[in-house]
Amino acid sequence: MSNPKPFSISAMQSDLLRRSRPRAWEFVVWAAALAAPAVLPSHALMINEIAIVALFAMSLDLILGYTGIVSLGHAAFFGFGAYSAALFAKLVMPDPTLGLLVATVLCTALGALCSVTILRGTDLTRLMVTLGTALILLELANKLDWLTGGADGLQGVIMGPVLGYFEFDLTGQVAAWYSLGVALGLFVLMRRLVHSPLGATLMAIRDNRLRAMAIGIPVVQRLVLIYAVAAGVAGAAGALLAQTTGFASLDVLAFDRSADVLLMLVIGGVGWLYGGIVGAIVFKLLQDSLSAITPQYWMFWIGLLLVLLVLVGRERLLRPWTWFGRSHPPGGPQ
Repeated sequence: MSNPKPFSISAMQSDLLRRSRPRAWEFVVWAAALAAPAVLPSHALMINEIAIVALFAMSLDLILGYTGIVSLGHAAFFGFGAYSAALFAKLVMPDPTLGLLVATVLCTALGALCSVTILRGTDLTRLMVTLGTALILLELANKLDWLTGGADGLQGVIMGPVLGYFEFDLTGQVAAWYSLGVALGLFVLMRRLVHSPLGATLMAIRDNRLRAMAIGIPVVQRLVLIYAVAAGVAGAAGALLAQTTGFASLDVLAFDRSADVLLMLVIGGVGWLYGGIVGAIVFKLLQDSLSAITPQYWMFWIGLLLVLLVLVGRERLLRPWTWFGRSHPPGGPQ
């Protein structure tokens, strides 16, 4: 009987480094995404929106898929980032990159402050507390109408050119490239994070928090850190929305935002960053096409898709021949 292979920290580090390296197909995917606004100029606004919600979904996956923190109030950081960027452009200066940085930093600080709400209690407790946080910010934005515009929204937001050269155009091409560039940059950082030793400790906390504490992982510090990072990324997504549309309203803080981003992760899958991207693409394309066909009932069809995902399973849904007990497609090996 052979002895088990001894544990090696260097081997684990090498494995994490190998996983963090991009695959060849990823370069193709991102190159296609960056070329899409030029290839499909009439759909540049849709591409911009998909890039923003995909970034928002990836931020939620950091805490849900990799750390096991369930949240129904992630829109709090998305909306706070949107209002921060819009107010910065209106009251301080219209530079979009600086406004994006300011909004991200402010949302990161807010996430660190709100992280105390997820340190204790069960998943149900966290659902209610995170939802309450978003509702508090929603009510504040509504009441402070002298600052936020209240129910009318924050209007008159004029953005300057990106990097001082690229003016936002009516077709949305510059906005799409701007959002895609920010999404790509943050995706690379998040990918590096989840495939680092820090990411490994987050997954250990997700699997068994008590065991992680027993082996010496600083659970509280890790939860505060990842919650703050996820809040900063969500705030960046909100800032992109405000900057590319020139408008911020109560809708960015609404419960619908948190619910939609959860649906995207259900569709795309949790625990891998591309799940947020796939879910965002499928959700937005379904929303756009179904709402054009049945404006009143498009949510029914998305709900039906979610039911199929739960009952059948994502992998089996993509392989119809398994519905009838086959292990291979018709005509394949028996």
